[in-house]
Amino acid sequence: MTEKSWRLEDAQQLADDYPYTFYKPSPAVIAMLTQGNKVKLIFTFPSDDPAAPAAERMWVEIDSIKGDQFTGFLDNEPYYVHDLKHRDRIAFSARHITDTDIEDPVPSITEKYIKRCYVSNRVLYGGEKVGYLHRESPDQENDSGWRLMVGDESEDYLSDAKNLSYVSIGAVLREDDSFVGLLDHEANVAFIKRGSGEFVRLD
Repeated sequence: MTEKSWRLEDAQQLADDYPYTFYKPSPAVIAMLTQGNKVKLIFTFPSDDPAAPAAERMWVEIDSIKGDQFTGFLDNEPYYVHDLKHRDRIAFSARHITDTDIEDPVPSITEKYIKRCYVSNRVLYGGEKVGYLHRESPDQENDSGWRLMVGDESEDYLSDAKNLSYVSIGAVLREDDSFVGLLDHEANVAFIKRGSGEFVRLD
């Protein structure tokens, strides 16, 4: 028997590793699935093509369910995975499911942190922690208003746009979530981290 070239990504592990940015359907919506529903799975594969993605996300139509084990028929025509074709049978478990065709009754935490913020690249890419943050009135609908810094950046550093990134709050929380409890505050507020590691509100 020829070994298959692909494997299913463990979506539950990704959700555990990246809770602020990776959506995993809730157990409530998984329990609602029945024969005929469709779910999305991530098929990873090796490739020598530098233009190829690391995986294809494809829909599978459920055929049978036994506990948390499922079988179904591939409902896409793969582009990169050459040993799969439309309507091939796929066996998978609940932990592989990354989306469903049913509206999830449980709000995802990723939605809460999808709006954008300006962040120092020393935090986003340099491994440093947020030491100062303030919230302005948002300029646009997808802007949270939050500005996140280490706290000792120079004026020259901050005046260079190359040193700042405009990303989702969730992307910053992946690097440092020590300030997550402050994010529900309204605009016109600022916090600084003291030597104890505790954030203090500035007047």
